Amino acid sequence: MPTFDDVRRIALALPEAEERLTWDTDITFRVRDKIFAIGGEGADRVSIKAGLETQAELIELDPATFAKSAYVGRFGWITVDLDRVDPGLLATLLRDAWRRTAPKRLAATLEG
Repeated sequence: MPTFDDVRRIALALPEAEERLTWDTDITFRVRDKIFAIGGEGADRVSIKAGLETQAELIELDPATFAKSAYVGRFGWITVDLDRVDPGLLATLLRDAWRRTAPKRLAATLEG
């Protein structure tokens, strides 16, 4: 079962990723100042940038683990229950979110 520390480790391992406290409570993970994941210290859920198609597929696959994120769900963001998600899937979702957010040349530097 992944923790928020696992989210942090995966996110910050991505090229040019940084962590920033936002809105006094939320920890955002960014690439070149654009957010690709949001959570909080000790959180059991994290919101990850995704596309609408991916969001729909994940919710259909496992609605207990995945849900539309508040406020940004209409753009495809997905809220992930860390107590239920497969660690490999979580890592894939974070890498994909980073790729969607990073400039194309930077995104091309990440393998796989």
